Amino acid sequence: MNKDQVKGAVKDAVGKVQTKAGEAMGSNKQQAKGMAKQAEGKAQKAVGNVKDAGKNR
Repeated sequence: MNKDQVKGAVKDAVGKVQTKAGEAMGSNKQQAKGMAKQAEGKAQKAVGNVKDAGKNR
């Protein structure tokens, strides 16, 4: 795993926690922030996957 994959996975996990916390608190704003962080994490992880695939060629 490269650093983008790791950072992306962490952002995704933090976003999931933030989304669940927002649901528990009834805060749409926190839910939205969590979803955005999840999307950002998934995108960063995808970039890492592409970089990793390029190295293996």
